[in-house]
Amino acid sequence: MFENLTDRLSHTLRHVTGQAKLTEDNIKDTLREVRMALLEADVALPVVKDFVARIKERAVGTEVSKSLTPGQAFVKIVRGELEALMGAANEDLALNAQPPAVILMAGLQGAGKTTTVAKLARFLKERKKKSVMVASADVYRPAAIKQLETLAGEVGVSFFPSTAEQKPIAIAEAAIKEAKLKFADVLILDTAGRLHVDDDMMGEIKALHAAIKPIETLFVVDAMTGQDAANTARAFNEALPLTGVVLTKVDGDARGGAALSVRQITGKPIKFLGMGEKTEALEPFHPDRVASRILGMGDVLSLIEQAEQTLDREKAEKLTKKLKKGKGFDLEDFRDQLQQMKNMGGLGSLMEKLPMLGGVNLSKMEGVEDTASKQFKQMEAIINSMTPAERRNPDIISGSRKRRIALGSGTQVQDIGRLIKQHKQMQKMMKKVTAKGGMAKLMRGMGGMFPGGMPKL
Repeated sequence: MFENLTDRLSHTLRHVTGQAKLTEDNIKDTLREVRMALLEADVALPVVKDFVARIKERAVGTEVSKSLTPGQAFVKIVRGELEALMGAANEDLALNAQPPAVILMAGLQGAGKTTTVAKLARFLKERKKKSVMVASADVYRPAAIKQLETLAGEVGVSFFPSTAEQKPIAIAEAAIKEAKLKFADVLILDTAGRLHVDDDMMGEIKALHAAIKPIETLFVVDAMTGQDAANTARAFNEALPLTGVVLTKVDGDARGGAALSVRQITGKPIKFLGMGEKTEALEPFHPDRVASRILGMGDVLSLIEQAEQTLDREKAEKLTKKLKKGKGFDLEDFRDQLQQMKNMGGLGSLMEKLPMLGGVNLSKMEGVEDTASKQFKQMEAIINSMTPAERRNPDIISGSRKRRIALGSGTQVQDIGRLIKQHKQMQKMMKKVTAKGGMAKLMRGMGGMFPGGMPKL
């Protein structure tokens, strides 16, 4: 997300960093470029006009600190205005109600509402330690009810059954009653979507909202619809007292215009970002962190949180002890590292959150990410086709063993040789990590892990 905007803004802001003093004349061209970059990112025109006007007002004022260069001051102003545009800070769910706290999910068909219900249920269960029940009032799509039942089982939360013959209000009231009996902290209610905003849909969801009075009413919208996402959110906000927005499919949107427009147009905070299909792919929306990503400064805090949620600490501690004792880094350890990187969202997800000094064209990363992903899968298949003895000691892998492993993993003999070579490189790097100054050496040595070497940033 934001790849195109990051590229444009990083390039644009470099032109002002050499200026001795910020004046209306020398920031005029830069402001025009900022305006064009935002419009190309599909940010709504009124939002762009206000944003550029506020930057101009602050930049030619008296806010330049003596500790900063004028260029740094300008970037700081842009970052501050990006944060203000998207909301000052992350706004958490207001669940301080008598249980069950009811969350009503609204949105158009195809926005990813049902999947988002499961993601949110998992988030509340694992990170907030809440007991969660989910229910579907989408009586027009029996498949949606079945889908939610399957997802509820996957994430380990209670599911309240419903049928297409029931009325949405009756389902909701019965679900609330059941949630009370089961002492559920939170009830998340999925609702029917439509292909477009219509009176029937709005009338039905307004009646449902009035009957159950949810503590949170979240609007789920597809980020890839750009300006339409903000306009649809506004239409829903006029009909319902929305408390927040969930942007879905942001991993497929390189422009990011919806994230920059929704708050300004609706006055409602973005509370979560849906980053993919998996049920763990939901992130709380932090405007300051997103502003850093847009300006190519990375998002290390989110990366740390992601690592804490996904990395296996027990395995990490076991590996560290093993290396400190001077024992080798074998192919089973290598496979564990590949799997942990995959759990964190792969190379692209990691690179997006790392600080990109000097600006990086992230669109160039796509080919690298795809190739690396295929290579990682191939490596895993090869290691899985080995015997435990071969994984622990790759030196015993002879020509005949390579042919057997290649046959078992659907690869070529030369692929086995390449993996063993890459493993030896990784072994050397892991030794350096345990030595003084190891991290810098590790980063320099990472080239051998990727096809064609590390991408030039």
